[in-house]
Parts: sequence; C-alpha cells; structure tokens
Amino acid sequence: MMIHMTYRSGDYKVKGYLSLPYGYKLDLNELQAQVRQLYGGADMPMTAISSNIIQEQKDVCERKWPVLIYCRGGIGRVGQVKTEWLERFSRCGYIVFAPVYRGTEGGEGRDQFGGADMEDVPAACRLLAALPFVDPSRIAAMGFSRGSINAAFAAAETGWISQLVLWGGVSDLAKTYEERVDLRRMLKRVVGNPNKIPGAYAERSPIHMAERIRCPVLIIHGSEDEQVYSSHGLGMYRRLKELGKEADLHWYEGYGHHMPPEMHMQAIERMFAWIREH
Repeated sequence: MMIHMTYRSGDYKVKGYLSLPYGYKLDLNELQAQVRQLYGGADMPMTAISSNIIQEQKDVCERKWPVLIYCRGGIGRVGQVKTEWLERFSRCGYIVFAPVYRGTEGGEGRDQFGGADMEDVPAACRLLAALPFVDPSRIAAMGFSRGSINAAFAAAETGWISQLVLWGGVSDLAKTYEERVDLRRMLKRVVGNPNKIPGAYAERSPIHMAERIRCPVLIIHGSEDEQVYSSHGLGMYRRLKELGKEADLHWYEGYGHHMPPEMHMQAIERMFAWIREH
C-alpha cells in the first residue's frame, strides 16, 4: 500500500509518499486523524495511490517498523520520486517515506536544490516519529544523486538518522557545477554563481558536512557514473575515513548512475543488509 500525503515543513505544506511493507495495510482515516493531531487539526490531504494485486491482509499497526527515508534526486519534474523504487524498498520489510521537496507535486514553497528545502527531511522524521507504527530509533536515510544533500543534512544536523546511505550522491556541489555544463544554467538560477557565492555551494555539499555526521555511512557508487562522477563517492568515503567516521563503500565496477533492474535489486538487498548490520 502506498499513500501520497501532505505534511508540514516549516511554514509550508509539502508532499511525500508513504509506502508500507508488502502485504500490509493502514486505515487512511486513522492516519489522517494522527496527522491532524500532530499539526493541531490542520487539514493535510492524502490519497491511497496503489495497493498490491493480492489484497493486503495484515495491519501495519501490529508492530513498530524501521524506516527508510528515500531522498530523490533532480529538481522539480526532473528526477521525481520513483514509485517502483519505493515498492522495491518496501519489499525489504521497511516503512519507506519519500519527500518530494517543497514546490513539487502541489507542495508549497520552492525547491532550492539544498537550501531551505533541506528542512523537508527533518520535518519528515518528526512526522514519522509521531506515528504509532514507526520505531523512531531506527530511521535510516538514503540520498540518491542530489538527494545526498538533503539526506546528509538530516544526518549532520539532527539526531534522527541512525544510518546514512549516499547512492550515486553529489558530495561537492562546486565540482558538479564544473563537471556538468548542462546543469550550470539551473545551478546559477537556483543556487547562484559559485565564484561569487562559494558558501552557498559549500553549505549544500555533504563533504563539508562530514565532520558533523555521527551515524554510520554507506557510499554506493558505480565506476562509470557520468551524471555524478565516481570521484564524488570516493571523495566522500575518503573524507569520512580521514575523520575517523564509520564508513563503508559498495563499489559497482562497470555500472553507471542507474543500474539494470536485476542488479538494482541486488544492490538494494545489499544496502538493507548493511543497514540491519549497523
């Protein structure tokens, strides 16, 4: 079961997806009541958008679940939340929540590619921790591509994140500006010129957050990634090790930013095995 829902991040009502473990269901009216209580009675629309072919029989409220927060890549309509990924993640026995970031899919505010929208992940943590079927001590975050900025921020600035995964993740946004000529116009418009305001790029770069990250970190990267060069993953891994942080690397030789479905599923299973170990 998957739900497209509204939650509050700062002054804005933003959107996200809640995906339940395979075979489990949740009463939408109950969830709406819990969310309204959290936000002082404010109306937070939500819609069940998919169910399993075989009707879900088990009540998700029977126990407390670990959570994976999946931070999407891209901006706006580019790189939107991949619901098929949510389904794959949920099959591993986790509640999965995916912020879509402010200003997207009907959410208020504006996505700043890691500016004020970074608050959308801690806000999601607060929402999830208030739900009776969530174990707030087991909230992992996975940032894919640009999503590494948002996930790393939550790990660096809050105590919510128990494990951090950076998958094909940007680690130095100034490097991205230099490497991805096709993104420069967007980055200048949204973030600014890195030569004039380097601080705006540094504060969005996980490599500059590394010292403040206290949880175990897993880096997943393909050697042939042409969208976020593998030097981002290797650089972040080396920096964490220099700082004495607990960090591991899953290196995929010959693979790019996106993997074929079979290999992607293997990488997901390996990622969840790492999360469980840590």
